[in-house]
Amino acid sequence: MSGALKEVRNRIKSVQSTQQITKAMKMVSAAKLRRAQDGILQMRPYAKKLQEVLSNIVSNTEVEAGGALAVERPVEKALIILITSDRGLCGGYNANLVKLTKTTIAEQYAGKQVTVWNIGKKGYESLTKQGFKTDARFKYIFLDLNFENVQACAQATIQAFLNKEFDAVELVYSEFKNAATQRFKVERFLPIAKAEAKAGASKADFIFEPNKEQLIAELMPKILNTQLYKAVLDAHASEHGARMTAMDKASDNANELLKSLKISYNRARQAAITTELTEIVSGAAALQG
Repeated sequence: MSGALKEVRNRIKSVQSTQQITKAMKMVSAAKLRRAQDGILQMRPYAKKLQEVLSNIVSNTEVEAGGALAVERPVEKALIILITSDRGLCGGYNANLVKLTKTTIAEQYAGKQVTVWNIGKKGYESLTKQGFKTDARFKYIFLDLNFENVQACAQATIQAFLNKEFDAVELVYSEFKNAATQRFKVERFLPIAKAEAKAGASKADFIFEPNKEQLIAELMPKILNTQLYKAVLDAHASEHGARMTAMDKASDNANELLKSLKISYNRARQAAITTELTEIVSGAAALQG
């Protein structure tokens, strides 16, 4: 029985050590989440309004004025920019993004040539193992997250689209709602989507200074840079929220497991004591007999 007691004791120590790690990781993620959340909440209204302006301008001007970035063409080659995390232990966060990417390829681009550019190591590792055509040039952006590094990715995407290396570009990322909720979404990046016309709405008449072509040519790349940066910040906040929630649940599960193990330990200990007492009483009775 002493061997069983020792085994349960070792399991209790192991669970307690794991629980200390999960609690520490939860606290670290909570601190990082606060900074990441502040960043995306400040960025989102600005990026959203810029995107609306760009869509409205493209919708209310001729294709030629909208530039090559707004041209719709038959899709033969597509690019998906998948934004995942560099680290695990964040529940189903990365798995859900990879699953959404595979679903998008199967449903929207079946039979097409699809390339995946990865921001974050987890998506790259998963899709590469599964035989998808991947590119790792931007997978380390989260090691030094700043606008310049994200801009480099956006500019490379724009240039590839202009060179007709790809006919369509999609973003797959997680939109941050709160610490416990993320919304996994696919968002059109290129060609620039036109704003949906509302029934009964009047057509906006823009006045361009200095001129339409020059202004749109200047605005488009900058707004696309901002759109991708917003998606990366969304994903960054979502990752820390998912990890904080996962570590909180892991700590709770460790508590439940500890309660169960302590009950098992006490039962085994009581059984051992009862057995020893029985042996002592039996021995004394045998001597008296």
